[in-house]
Amino acid sequence: MSEHNRAFITGAASGLARGIAIDLARHGYRVAFTYRPGGTNPEETLAAIRATGGVEAVAIAADHGVTGETARSIEEAVAALGGLDVYVHAVGPIVVKRFENSTAEDARAMIAGNFESAVEGAFAALPGMRERGYGRLVYFGMNGSHLTQPARGMSLYGGAKAAVVAFARTLSLEEAKRGITVNVIEPGDIRDKTVDRAGSLKIPANNPTGHAGSWEDIAGAVRFLVSEEADFINGMTMSVNGGLVESHE
Repeated sequence: MSEHNRAFITGAASGLARGIAIDLARHGYRVAFTYRPGGTNPEETLAAIRATGGVEAVAIAADHGVTGETARSIEEAVAALGGLDVYVHAVGPIVVKRFENSTAEDARAMIAGNFESAVEGAFAALPGMRERGYGRLVYFGMNGSHLTQPARGMSLYGGAKAAVVAFARTLSLEEAKRGITVNVIEPGDIRDKTVDRAGSLKIPANNPTGHAGSWEDIAGAVRFLVSEEADFINGMTMSVNGGLVESHE
């Protein structure tokens, strides 16, 4: 295992991020992750990581929609792990509403929870990575957000995720010479975020493969992007979607 094995994942008490945290731990990463106060209890993720023989796991309460919480959680992760090599910003609230039914508060929540938290995390994580000359940042967009592909009911969420992608790709240009890569995952329409790859093959889905995707598909893509071997993969948006063209199935 590489010495660059200190990973921080946001929102990993549940969903796809939970699978990412477990998968990285299974492959020798020391993991810190956040969970939302009052949301899903982090104990199941911690237990799953321990079951893999994971070296270390730390759960940190954080509301990434609140200014300062992302930076604080990264500071706690750095203190616990002794530094940070990998930062996976997987958290991001979603609102599915036609714009005519949306509110200003919906807009603020989408920008704060998706885009502002991504920027705040970069401010917190990058200085240490620059100092050590190594870092891997992975952000999450929406399927098609790198093309600003429209989808009914997702004006606010899609706009926030497009901003995340533009930010990440610009960071990739500016940080590359410091040994830091920045990439984006655009997951497909993975409805059941607990099913593994074998189980997903049995679930029909409206994408070119004809079956659903799984958390293992996403976790495998993330693990590749954060590996040392992926140092020449930079500024990319990786669509993990079975070939899906539309924003959702």
